Amino acid sequence: MTEQPQNLEDRLERRQLASRHPLSTVPVNHHPHGNIPNTPFGVATVAFLLGAVFSLGALTFAVSGFDSLWWPTYQLGFFVASWAFFHWAEFAVTAGWNLEKCSVDSFLLDNGSMYHIANGTALLEYLLTLYFKPKWKSHAFISASGMMLVLVGQSLRSAAMIHASTNFSHSLATYKRESHKLVTDGVYAWFRHPSYAGFFYWALGTQLVLQNPLTFIMFLILLWRFFYYRTREEEKNLVRFFGDEYVHYRRRVGTKIPFIP
Repeated sequence: MTEQPQNLEDRLERRQLASRHPLSTVPVNHHPHGNIPNTPFGVATVAFLLGAVFSLGALTFAVSGFDSLWWPTYQLGFFVASWAFFHWAEFAVTAGWNLEKCSVDSFLLDNGSMYHIANGTALLEYLLTLYFKPKWKSHAFISASGMMLVLVGQSLRSAAMIHASTNFSHSLATYKRESHKLVTDGVYAWFRHPSYAGFFYWALGTQLVLQNPLTFIMFLILLWRFFYYRTREEEKNLVRFFGDEYVHYRRRVGTKIPFIP
């Protein structure tokens, strides 16, 4: 039988010990949004659902679609599997290499309504075109090129998060912590913002897989605009944090995102 704490001090001590437990998902630098329960059970539930979606998508891709139905194609399977894996990997990498910032928000599922509207629009364009003009989705080379771009983008983003470790954050840093260091080696020697470049090319690759010309253009415009202003704001803080060290690094290494210097 478990002994129950008898006074307020005991209860507070147990709560503090629980908050330091390896299974806790309480980050030290921000408060989770709260739309998804930030508990081990909440994390397990999200991970289970993402795993189920990934498995269905991967199976559909592996069998090259199901001929008995018009809509579960290998392209849709790859897209769904890639989407589920991306969100799982965001949490997994954060939990493995940046635990102090880990929470249920690290899945990036609570990413704003525009993100989900964009993905919903991509699915709608694909399914409508597939139903009315199936031949427009028959260019295997385009989908194969998109798959390569998705894999490269995912690898680049995850590698950037792993290499930066505790110096990486999903949210903009507005103050410099004592442990905050400027990372300029590894993938950061080639890309100034490799996590941004990785997501940029991953997202565009998903639309090539689906052969969605309209959504591809929409993604291109929205993502470029977002990352242009995001990098401008972030780099103001980095110059403030690291001074000439960052200014010299910025001159040497580009973002590798078109028209974002």
